[in-house]
Amino acid sequence: MSNPLDLRRGSTPVNDAAVLDLVHDLVDTSFMAEVNVHEAKTQLSRLLQRVEKGEEIVIARAGRPVARLVRFKTSAPRSFGHDRGLFEVPEDFNAPFSEEVLELFEQ
Repeated sequence: MSNPLDLRRGSTPVNDAAVLDLVHDLVDTSFMAEVNVHEAKTQLSRLLQRVEKGEEIVIARAGRPVARLVRFKTSAPRSFGHDRGLFEVPEDFNAPFSEEVLELFEQ
């Protein structure tokens, strides 16, 4: 006798219970376009253009999502020197440790 929960795509019965398919059960993919692997390989340039416009594309193998194409977020360019003057390197920065400190490392 089949379990009605087994009708979900990708689920398999284990001890008369359906395995939780996290991708389909917990993630709402209704707002994302889904393409198969063959289409992704042949239409990659077009898919990347859609992603650049903000769309998310799910790549599926045999109807099961395996990857997601999303727009790459770039960070602002780094600028140096914001903390200049807040810290000064002491003159003895490269000096050997005192005997007391060296003993602590040897314990």
